[in-house]
Amino acid sequence: MPFEMSWLLTLSVFSIVAFVGSLLALPYLVIKMPRDYFVRPEPKRPFWLRLARNLVAAVLVAAGVAMLFLPGQGVLTILAGLGFASFPGKRELERKLLDKSRALPALNAIRRRAGQPPLELPSSSS
Repeated sequence: MPFEMSWLLTLSVFSIVAFVGSLLALPYLVIKMPRDYFVRPEPKRPFWLRLARNLVAAVLVAAGVAMLFLPGQGVLTILAGLGFASFPGKRELERKLLDKSRALPALNAIRRRAGQPPLELPSSSS
């Protein structure tokens, strides 16, 4: 099989797996997210747990960026990846992404269908 065909096949398989995975995992994660996730401070975690979460986050963010060009829920997957990550200024970045995209109404629609209250955001008066 020529290199171009194997690369295209690999990309196609990744796209399908990422699309199906995001369709299954993202609604579950959004439903389980605490209502006050964006307004409460980030909890302290042990180093090994931060490392593991950052590895998962890197995979989700990379898949989300790929899904911006391939089939899938790119912005929501990037937000899920950022939710797993631990870095300074994380919550502010998440809030800005929610403000600049249509992701918040989509997240709250998923929560509403599951009987969960909408996500709280800090007031923008500050």
